[in-house]
Amino acid sequence: MARESRKKIRGCDMNLDIPLMLESIPSLYSAAIVTIKLTVLSSFFGLLLGAILSLLRYSHSSALRRFAATYSLIFRGTPLIVQLFIIYYGLAQASALRESPLWIVFKDPVRCAVIALGLNSAAYTSEIIRAAVNSVPKGQWEAAKVLGLGQFLVFRLVVAPQALRFALPSYGNEIIMLMKGTALASTISLFDLTGRAKTLVAETYAPYEIFILVALIYLLLGLALQSLVKWGEAKVRLPSPSG
Repeated sequence: MARESRKKIRGCDMNLDIPLMLESIPSLYSAAIVTIKLTVLSSFFGLLLGAILSLLRYSHSSALRRFAATYSLIFRGTPLIVQLFIIYYGLAQASALRESPLWIVFKDPVRCAVIALGLNSAAYTSEIIRAAVNSVPKGQWEAAKVLGLGQFLVFRLVVAPQALRFALPSYGNEIIMLMKGTALASTISLFDLTGRAKTLVAETYAPYEIFILVALIYLLLGLALQSLVKWGEAKVRLPSPSG
């Protein structure tokens, strides 16, 4: 009866049902854990693949350079939700995949979401790393080589620390965007924050309360990530010449 009465008055009653919002917090908390897991796993995968792709952009092989550039173009130029559908729904149509050992990976929506999010993030991450490396003045590369350092030591001791400082703010924004992008995982029946919110709305007929609460949770997660990035920036900040 309570559900039916709420359904009838939603059109004219805009007052927020605070008790309902408080009751929904435990359910949304468990869903937030799923969102956090998706963010962590896909960002790790994206960072690893993005670093490899950025290295390929500096390869002596033109084929490898073209592959990395084409990968970035495709995944940055197409919607994430389309990539997610291709991986989860599209690949499932291939009988060869369904009969292979890889099917244990692609039949699971969580793994498919991590793969899609990670592949998408890798394209942006590779561009962030490439731009950060290019931001290091060429004179510092040359000066380090004059001192007799090999190419690996030049990169590790001179280029990488400065590139990390340049890349961290942009990469922090990418992680926040990735976290918000996990909301698309609800389209493949994953009960992340957005997926669980849809279920609660169907049960309570209270879209305002539920989605306002979900928006606040996403905002808190974004602020937490932003604080973590600022902490990282402080740790890698280069000393000033006067310091």
